[in-house]
Amino acid sequence: MVTCRICNDNVTEFLDFGRQPLSDAFRAPGESRPEFFYRLAVGACAGCSMTQLVEEVPRERMFHHDYPYRSSGSRTMREHFAATARRLMAEECRGEDPFVVEIGCNDGVLLRTVHAAGVRCLGVDPSSGVAEEARAEGVPILGEFFEEESAARIRKAEGTAQLVYSANTICHIPYLDSVLRGVDTLLAPGGVFVFEDPYLGDILRRVSFDQIYDEHFYFFTATSVQAMAHRFGFRLVRVERLPVHGGEVRYFLARAGERTPDASVAELLEEERRERVGEPDRLRAFAEQVAAVRTELRELLTRLRDEGKRVVAYGATAKSATVANYCGIGPDLVEFVCDTTPEKQGRLTPGSHIPVRPHEAFASPAYPDYALLFAWNHAEEIMAKETAFRASGGRWITYVPDVKVIRP
Repeated sequence: MVTCRICNDNVTEFLDFGRQPLSDAFRAPGESRPEFFYRLAVGACAGCSMTQLVEEVPRERMFHHDYPYRSSGSRTMREHFAATARRLMAEECRGEDPFVVEIGCNDGVLLRTVHAAGVRCLGVDPSSGVAEEARAEGVPILGEFFEEESAARIRKAEGTAQLVYSANTICHIPYLDSVLRGVDTLLAPGGVFVFEDPYLGDILRRVSFDQIYDEHFYFFTATSVQAMAHRFGFRLVRVERLPVHGGEVRYFLARAGERTPDASVAELLEEERRERVGEPDRLRAFAEQVAAVRTELRELLTRLRDEGKRVVAYGATAKSATVANYCGIGPDLVEFVCDTTPEKQGRLTPGSHIPVRPHEAFASPAYPDYALLFAWNHAEEIMAKETAFRASGGRWITYVPDVKVIRP
């Protein structure tokens, strides 16, 4: 029996994606080094309701110098983080010489705005390749994992922080006990810990099963975050729904007694109770929906291949590793994946070994008949950019919440 990483109660598995590769381990053609695989399965805790992976991938295998994801790669996300930085500085960076720490700063997309405003800041990120890009912009960087020990060193060197922030990182970290003790060490009296991550309620509603992959260890709800916060001396004092990445929630945690929870917390807790988010029957129904999408998507791609249609994929995302490997999608069904990230181009997708080509290959020598949209969370931005594809008669294939062909 698997035990919960938060409260040590029993975790009941409800969905098994089988053998999966590291989602960002894009291989060079002809590479002979054995590929790392693990079992990707997800379960829910009977005690605190936290949904989590049942098998942990060592952190050093995922987050390292060659980590390829860049938060600045999307215009939508650049605008999101710039607006977030301005707002949080206005709300939290009061008084003399405020200090902001970001856990998992990536290429500095948020802290660039903080630094430019003259607010003292520090980014903490173990992926040295992307962190160097932030450092080149003048953002101070600590190139290691954030935990209790590193937080103590930051406090000794820099003092306490009025704001500790994190985006799409806290759900990556199995050892949240050490992280939350570190936040408690680092946070100034009256300070706030703000983090935003994919929301389980939206994953269930949208059937966005590809949000489940190696880097996403936890799938938060207001209910599970409230229980986790209480265990470590914090209170959940505010929540905000976000449209980015297919649906996220921003959580605000403060030490017990320092802030009063606002109405947003009770409202989301009630919504989760009403919609049975995290309940065993709801999770089992989700697993059945996922299996149906797999069958339908593979049948569609197989039929298009047999009809002689050209199909390529758009966006070599980390989450597409789950789709490709779970659904059995390889170069026999999808010719290549186009992507704008230089670090991925010329390589093969993890496990499924579909070639990754530059974005220019999408239209050269001619547009494909169909494009499988792996980067569906940026659909609006992508489709606005690729109007010529649809004008040529091209059709998009999406699979969230169900399999659909979008005709010109």
